[in-house]
Amino acid sequence: MSHAIVRIIEATAMCGCFSSSIYYLLCLWSGAAFVRRRKEADRSVRPTRFMPPVSILKPLKGVDPKIDESFRSHCLQDYPEYEIIFGVHEADDPAIGSVRRLQSEFPGRGIRLVVCPEILGANVKVSNLAQMLEAARYDHLIVNDSDIRVEPDYLRRVIDPLQDSKVGMVTCLYRGVAAGTLGSKLEALGISTDFCAGVLAARVVEGIHFGLGSTLAFRRAELEKIGGFAAIADYLADDYELGKRICDLGLRVELSEVVVETFLPAYKFREFAAHQLRWARGVRDSRPGGYFGLVFTFGLAWALVGLIASRGAFWAWGVFVVTLSLRLAQAIGVGRFALGDGQVLKSLWIIPLRDLVAVGVWAAGLFGHRVVWRGDRFQLRNGRLIR
Repeated sequence: MSHAIVRIIEATAMCGCFSSSIYYLLCLWSGAAFVRRRKEADRSVRPTRFMPPVSILKPLKGVDPKIDESFRSHCLQDYPEYEIIFGVHEADDPAIGSVRRLQSEFPGRGIRLVVCPEILGANVKVSNLAQMLEAARYDHLIVNDSDIRVEPDYLRRVIDPLQDSKVGMVTCLYRGVAAGTLGSKLEALGISTDFCAGVLAARVVEGIHFGLGSTLAFRRAELEKIGGFAAIADYLADDYELGKRICDLGLRVELSEVVVETFLPAYKFREFAAHQLRWARGVRDSRPGGYFGLVFTFGLAWALVGLIASRGAFWAWGVFVVTLSLRLAQAIGVGRFALGDGQVLKSLWIIPLRDLVAVGVWAAGLFGHRVVWRGDRFQLRNGRLIR
């Protein structure tokens, strides 16, 4: 390799390290702002007068880890009036047993199960939501994933911002509770130190213009204005589409100070990689500019390229140490302190592996249109799923 090409590679790697370092600092600053806001909210907690009745919609398919614990947390809310509507596509879905146990434990709580036989689009989850909505009695709605565990004040805090007519949706950050496998730990680490860090940075730079499946709180009126759930029944990133379309009405998406938990499966490494690839291709189709911009955030990979190109030069080692230090600081600042993820410190040693795998997934996500979701295979075209 010629000396000129080596110099170009070194310069490119240093630019990548610089841009990534700026990004890590932005995430740290954004995480600190989130912590300050949460502390201010905790100090100013007062009995809220805005507690409209709420319908919680939870579409199901199969049994998730600790599903009973997740369901039960929704029945222990410090909130006067709400109902929980579970929906399945098939009448013999294994998750039905958990719903029946919940109904037996909380007979006074409004818990209903809806079997949704119609297929309104390729995204069966959204197809179910459209049919579940017909059974919902209330005009304030919350949709969250089946594996989400919440605290008793969840409903009060998440619904409260909707008293502002300019707020169209409230969404929440989340932390992953890993199982014992490496794949599960890599997934949890990515959620707390990469994905949520990016959401916090986006909130500071441009605001939130999307929703997260961990919590989508909105009014029925806005849902009807965007065409209902049926309008997004073919999209993979339904949470993103729902938030984006509500924003397009001229309303804000508010990021709540509430952080919820998701219990992760015991992913084998291959399953983890497949899940990440599905997510990557979904982001690529939904936000292509943001997806290509991720190349400027792969600090450890760029630092490694600089080390190899310079054959271990002293200055390259210095850049590597600085980049790694900032990446670890960002992981601790966002994951441990902003999200309250107690697993982050124990898993710091696998951050280099996680970040290098992320680069491989990102590169693979640039190509191809096939995604696998809950055992079903699809082609992805402009964000839409095709069976």
